Amino acid sequence: MRCYLHALLLCVVFTLLSLLYGFSQLASTLEDGDEGSVKHHGGSGRDTGHVFRKTPGLAGLRGREEGLDRCKSLSVSYWNPYWRLPADVCGVNSLLESSFRSGSVAKELSEERSHLAVVACGPRLEETLTMLKSATLFSKKPLHFYIFAEDELHDSFRNALESWPQAVQAKFSYSIYPITFPKENAKEWKKLFKPCASQRLFLPLILKEVDSLLYVDTDILFLQPVEDIWALLSQFNSTQLAGMAPEHEEPRIGWYNRFARHPYYGKTGINSGVMLMNMTRLREKVFKNDMTAVRLQWKEILMPLLQKYKLNITWGDQDLLNIIFSHNPGSLYVFPCQWNYRPDHCMYGNNCQHAEREGVFILHGNRGVYHSDKQPAFQVVYEAIRKYPFSEDLETSLFRPLEALLQTTTHTYCGRASHLFTKRLKRSITSVQQEATLKR
Repeated sequence: MRCYLHALLLCVVFTLLSLLYGFSQLASTLEDGDEGSVKHHGGSGRDTGHVFRKTPGLAGLRGREEGLDRCKSLSVSYWNPYWRLPADVCGVNSLLESSFRSGSVAKELSEERSHLAVVACGPRLEETLTMLKSATLFSKKPLHFYIFAEDELHDSFRNALESWPQAVQAKFSYSIYPITFPKENAKEWKKLFKPCASQRLFLPLILKEVDSLLYVDTDILFLQPVEDIWALLSQFNSTQLAGMAPEHEEPRIGWYNRFARHPYYGKTGINSGVMLMNMTRLREKVFKNDMTAVRLQWKEILMPLLQKYKLNITWGDQDLLNIIFSHNPGSLYVFPCQWNYRPDHCMYGNNCQHAEREGVFILHGNRGVYHSDKQPAFQVVYEAIRKYPFSEDLETSLFRPLEALLQTTTHTYCGRASHLFTKRLKRSITSVQQEATLKR
């Protein structure tokens, strides 16, 4: 009889536990449903992927309405920067400056969105807009732009982007942020190299919820879709957290190997004008360094590095990146020079073999070559994209006139290599036009 009572008691206990479990699951489901409705309303959910994830996430995007509901109204300044505010503070000017385009919410859930960041200070408005224009023209998948700019440029960026045709605006969303540095040495950071250029070092600390990001300088022109370089994130191995191209392919003309007074990556250093980042990994990584035996996180290493090397660096934040990755070479993915093709690759003769075979993917007009006559081939490409009317046919209004103008630059070394500029551009234009035909 006692055995039966024990069996009955156990059945009652299991029944109660089953009921409690069922109620907890129901409550969890209802809670998830509420959270899901908020995420959908905002355009994308928060990406809490593993620190060693290999594929880029969609984190960091919110709609205007969600931002206003969840953000505390606190200002962002040099003394109260983003990375020192609580997680539920968005701050002035940190909300998305444009709402998501119609129909983009459902589409974003099924298509990967490329996240593109740029920093613009001083007279860089038009150059930055031309870069964003090139990104928009050839990309097939949606884009999100993170624009870091001085306060006086915010309205100009907003007005320009919202003046583009609706069909073009449907391809991207954007957010505008103020320039923000840590209060310690803020002026020194801002003037480290070009105005505000070192802002790129703090993007992982400011955009805390963004998993992966492509940073580019303002003088970049995309000659093929952004999603093609974005796809390189999936090629990172388990230790790599950033991707950059070498500063030089030919050591005889390399700068770092001949003149640098500090450690640098590899044989010729790296160029940070095009920088692909898995920022989740970057925020969590502890880096070897030559300042202490203790490994430091990204948020801990920047200021001591500046203090140690500020008298020995020439190229500012790029030099600091070279120092960091010289001590942590396994953390860097090195992509070929056609992803960051600069005058140095052609002005002394062709020394980018990958571009020789496959064409130029991304054109980098450093040294101000878009605005001078020193490298007319670069200037011609920039002006062609800048002046191209969105509503016109890409083949007849962009490619053919550009091809003809490049023929006038063959008296220069880079002009003789200009067929490399149009090789990928031709393919990109054909692909865009084929897709437009299919949609009709």
